[in-house]
Amino acid sequence: MTAPVPYVFLPGTARDALLFYAEVFGCSAQLHTLEDFGRTDGPPEAIAHGVLSDGPITLYAADATGDQPAVHWQGLLFSLLGAAAPATLHEWFQRLAEGGQVVDDLQQRPWGATDGQVIDRYGVPWLIGYEDETP
Repeated sequence: MTAPVPYVFLPGTARDALLFYAEVFGCSAQLHTLEDFGRTDGPPEAIAHGVLSDGPITLYAADATGDQPAVHWQGLLFSLLGAAAPATLHEWFQRLAEGGQVVDDLQQRPWGATDGQVIDRYGVPWLIGYEDETP
């Protein structure tokens, strides 16, 4: 069974966002412009389709063009709960917070889990955390 993969439309920042995420998560970013696809519904250099691959995160993104609205993130978080070792999750949290906004520090909760929320510099909200595995 294949899990859902987010596909986000960004307001002209898809190239920068995907390259940033590729660096943060250690992925490859494949970028295809409107010009590559023979499209004329926006600037030729705008991203028509981009994907993160070859790493722990899969994400599709494109620049919003024509009548496509850029995504508004009300009521949505990209969850990376238990997606990597705790040290890696802490590093991702810090990197995503650069130029963004920490909503809730990455911290241990009374029930034993550690989590936090950050909105990155592209306006994408992330929930990052893990369960404490010590007895």
